Amino acid sequence: MSLIGQSVTVIGAGVAGLAVARALALRGASVTVLEQADAIREVGAGLQISPNGAAVLRALGLQEALDAVSIRAEAVRLVDGPTGEEVTRLDLARLRPGQGYHFLHRADLITLLLRGAQEAGVTLRLLSRVQSVELAGRPSVTLEGGETLQPALLIGADGLHSKVRPALNGAEQPFFTGQVAWRAVIPCEQDAAPVVEVHMGPGRHLVSYPLRGGTLRNIVAVEERAKWAEESWTLRDDSMDMRLAFAGFSPRVRGWLDQVQDPWLWGLFRHRVAAIWGRAMGQGGVAILGDAAHPTLPFLAQGASMGLEDAWVLADTLARHDTVAAALAAYQSVRKPRTTRIVAAASANARAYHLSGLPRLVGHAGLRVLGRLFPDAMLSRFDWLYDHDVTLAAGDAP
Repeated sequence: MSLIGQSVTVIGAGVAGLAVARALALRGASVTVLEQADAIREVGAGLQISPNGAAVLRALGLQEALDAVSIRAEAVRLVDGPTGEEVTRLDLARLRPGQGYHFLHRADLITLLLRGAQEAGVTLRLLSRVQSVELAGRPSVTLEGGETLQPALLIGADGLHSKVRPALNGAEQPFFTGQVAWRAVIPCEQDAAPVVEVHMGPGRHLVSYPLRGGTLRNIVAVEERAKWAEESWTLRDDSMDMRLAFAGFSPRVRGWLDQVQDPWLWGLFRHRVAAIWGRAMGQGGVAILGDAAHPTLPFLAQGASMGLEDAWVLADTLARHDTVAAALAAYQSVRKPRTTRIVAAASANARAYHLSGLPRLVGHAGLRVLGRLFPDAMLSRFDWLYDHDVTLAAGDAP
């Protein structure tokens, strides 16, 4: 199906939205991205782009831009949180020399994707808050203020609180996992190694890595607790709450947290992977991607990379199939099984990080032995995730 001149509206100027906008514009579509904010600001914290996500940025012609703003990871260290002793180390530079694991600030990724989208001819509309979405005959989007848009193709990249997802799937109710996460960025110590550190403790863990040439350090700290917290990226918390939660951790961790002021706090909720990812209509079609389709817990660092994969596959299937209906069916058949597996793997990681008592002792002892004797085997467990390149495999079974 030719995309040349096709009218496409993307809701949301996040990672998935800007990536799919560039991917479609490069194929000739006329793409407009709606963003509710009045500017694209430097918000958020650090994130990781694993090889599967980097493959999409490379195929979109953004590899050089990615390299310019990211740090290439050399290793992953699993650390006993209370003692600070290393449990095991996964040497990515030695065991996976041809793969790129990148650390970067979310704002830097958004900036490079926005530039890439605009260079491809995408139009960005700010202050465009969606009031409602109607799917009857042709996709219809009503903005606050009353303006109505009716593109040939509507793409919902509008995140956890998507307006497009319930229009496709009906209302759904996520449930609180009993976990909250704090995130913060602090100045980084000099000569910090390009390493992900995962400090594990009973009922909690903390992940950290350097950003922006080693000038900043990203922190994500997760605690199991009964007290509910809102599922929001814009909620601040008292830094003392975070310090108290990790008071039993090593001096290294406590020293980091002493530098944090007003961290962001969000409650971690489980959402089902969407049952319906797209629909063809008499005069158009609609699709969802990224967090709108498959919100995941942040324990496998796959949120951004999953959105990038979705963006490539959606644009590719639309270009390669004769009809919107065939394209959207292929898109869902490729993406839904893979993202469901990733969501489940992320949930399993949370349980492994938070072990206590005898299971914790046994688990850490096993990691030490595996890391010393069979380090490649530990990494190979996730070859299905990191080795998968949707730019080569798009349209094939996952």
